[in-house]
Amino acid sequence: MSFQHQGLASGRWQKLSFFGQMANIGSEVERAISWRNKGNSLYSRKAAERALELLFLTIADLKNRGRLKELTRLYEVLVDYFFGQNQYSSSDCLWQKYFYAFNYAARIMV
Repeated sequence: MSFQHQGLASGRWQKLSFFGQMANIGSEVERAISWRNKGNSLYSRKAAERALELLFLTIADLKNRGRLKELTRLYEVLVDYFFGQNQYSSSDCLWQKYFYAFNYAARIMV
């Protein structure tokens, strides 16, 4: 697999806490939402792909193996939201609220 985040894929990602990983994924999701709302589907798609790449790295991180059910479901629902038919009825607001908690947790853990 060819990663856009080469440095993170080579091992730096595993050094981040789970909350840090999820906060970074949330940043990419927020970018994807923002670009889509601005009408730039290309940038939105690229940000969503980066979010999925980071989520893939999070799933592969051994310290997160107890969270695999949530992480793989998150992957499925994000793919559905950005690239599918949105059969789970997700919304921009739902994703912003979901990832806000991780941003907050990552901040207080520093």
